[in-house]
Amino acid sequence: MDNCIFCKIAAKQIPSSIVYEDDELLAFKDINPAAPVHLLVIPKIHLDTLSSAQAEHQAVLGKMLALAPKLASDHGCAPIQQADGRYNGGYKTLINTGADGGQEVYHLHMHVIGGPQPWRGQR
Repeated sequence: MDNCIFCKIAAKQIPSSIVYEDDELLAFKDINPAAPVHLLVIPKIHLDTLSSAQAEHQAVLGKMLALAPKLASDHGCAPIQQADGRYNGGYKTLINTGADGGQEVYHLHMHVIGGPQPWRGQR
């Protein structure tokens, strides 16, 4: 897509703060973070929304979800089980789909959001 900002980021035509990259995915820091840790994970192929994904995209979708815990851990917001069994820390993943779902950039992307509160619930 010629006008897709995330395609341009994946092609390195627009700079970003990349935190992870492989042949299929790119993860980078959100330029307008809603929390201390706010990363975006995108497939390098262009899919405009999650609803556009087909059976052939299952592997890349799974890979996106599997990457989230690693990114959270690498950025200090993975949940940690305490001696009493409860967890401290944590993060959330979010995929906005369509206008009513809050999607602003029409290239599938997953937010990984975490870090010390009080950011909770702001997005």
